[in-house]
Amino acid sequence: MINALVGRKIGMTQVFTETGEAVPVTVIELGPNYVTQIKTPQRDGYSAVQLGYKESKKLSKPERGHVKGLPVSGLKHLHEVQSDSDDVQIGDTISADIFAKGEKVDVTVGAVNGTMGTKGKGFAGTVKRHGFAGGPKTHGQSDRHRAPGSIGASSTPSRVFKGMRMAGHMGNRRATVLNLTVVDVIPERNLLLVRGGVPGAKNGVIVVRRAVKSGNR
Repeated sequence: MINALVGRKIGMTQVFTETGEAVPVTVIELGPNYVTQIKTPQRDGYSAVQLGYKESKKLSKPERGHVKGLPVSGLKHLHEVQSDSDDVQIGDTISADIFAKGEKVDVTVGAVNGTMGTKGKGFAGTVKRHGFAGGPKTHGQSDRHRAPGSIGASSTPSRVFKGMRMAGHMGNRRATVLNLTVVDVIPERNLLLVRGGVPGAKNGVIVVRRAVKSGNR
């Protein structure tokens, strides 16, 4: 059974329940995904299915040859998902209807190779990047308002520990939001509506999987 699909974030809107409650949802175009390769324990050492998403003609000959025989000329994004099902064949089309209304899902951005992660903010200081409070505003502190403060002792250990929160590149990383509720599924348009927001920018490539911590697998 395939538990995950590759899609893209379209944007946010709201839908109304039968009681009139306005529910904020993220609209995700989920598929169609095409099965491009099947990994088996006998040949590869593990079970998985490689899915392809988003047709593209700007591919090299090896990339086009990898999807030869499929109903599309080429696929831009390839991603492996776990699967131990024997009824999946190369060339099968997987759509958003594998998910059901009310189901819990996990949404990940930055999991597919070559795609962007969360929104990139460039170089950022510790106040913006980590939420530091900054230095005191009085007692002669004229240039320490947004400074990080001490990053280690000088004599012992005479070095900066790994993982110290400091200024640097903010954003554009892999991130996952767990246990989002599927508000609606529109299979004829390959759309999935999940409650709340998901990381990443509009049109960003994301992976939606059945939630691994909700017990609905």
